[in-house]
Amino acid sequence: MWNKPWTMKEGFLIGGGLIIAGLALEMSVGPVVWDAFAWPVNGIVLAGFMVMLTVMVYLRRKVYAFQWMSTYQAAIPAMVYAVVMTIIMGLMRQQVNGTWLNNMLSFWPFVLIYVYITVILGLVIHRRLRKMFRSGGSMKHDIPFILNHLGLFIALTTATLGNADMQRVKMITAVGEPEWRALTQQGSVKEMPIAIELKKFIMETYDDGSPKRFASEIQILTKTGKNIETIVDVNKPYEVDGWKIYQYGYDTNMGAKSTISILELVSDPWLPLVYAGIYMMLGGAVCLFVLGGKRSS
Repeated sequence: MWNKPWTMKEGFLIGGGLIIAGLALEMSVGPVVWDAFAWPVNGIVLAGFMVMLTVMVYLRRKVYAFQWMSTYQAAIPAMVYAVVMTIIMGLMRQQVNGTWLNNMLSFWPFVLIYVYITVILGLVIHRRLRKMFRSGGSMKHDIPFILNHLGLFIALTTATLGNADMQRVKMITAVGEPEWRALTQQGSVKEMPIAIELKKFIMETYDDGSPKRFASEIQILTKTGKNIETIVDVNKPYEVDGWKIYQYGYDTNMGAKSTISILELVSDPWLPLVYAGIYMMLGGAVCLFVLGGKRSS
């Protein structure tokens, strides 16, 4: 054990050590407070993370652990831990103020394992790029590999750090009354950069009276001077100034005669970067299929 070259045994021990360290943090300081990473803190953390990866790459010949972390002996145990914890998250009911396994996204062991995987990804990508530029590489193998791994790296980092900047609020709009206040998930009142007035609540029903469709005809006023009239339908949101407006609910007692409409407003400024990572992975899969098909033919 711990004799070079390290194997997957050391990988499982390192992963287990991270889980133990995470449990110690969970019991001493509590869950991860993602709100503390709101912009510009998350930008600074991302820059620091990239600097750390650069230093690790620079020291890879001097520090054996950094060199080993770019191998499958490190990656496979880390992925096993991540898959197990993700399965647990899927089996347990998740809630914002849940404890330990009921709030996995803020559970230190879960976070540390995924940070560890992201570090491994960064080192693996650098190793492959260095090999590709030095030896010329192979388009059939290198391009799909880089797209898949770099896409996953971008998606993981931006989804994690961008979580602090995501806002999800609910606004109760009434006919003839412009509303600019909304309720956060914590129950506090937040003044919004847009005001919404309900013009008309729309409901279509089945023969038995159950709702078939409900939507809201609304007017939106923004601080940038926009005056927009549109209809927000279920699963058909309207986007303005970085906010997506969803139809959420209505006065169920009044039904089709409801004079209020509950809208959900979501802002996620990091989402385009997450999508960019996902599209890169899809591009890698397509390249793998196309280039692999050419090779087999």
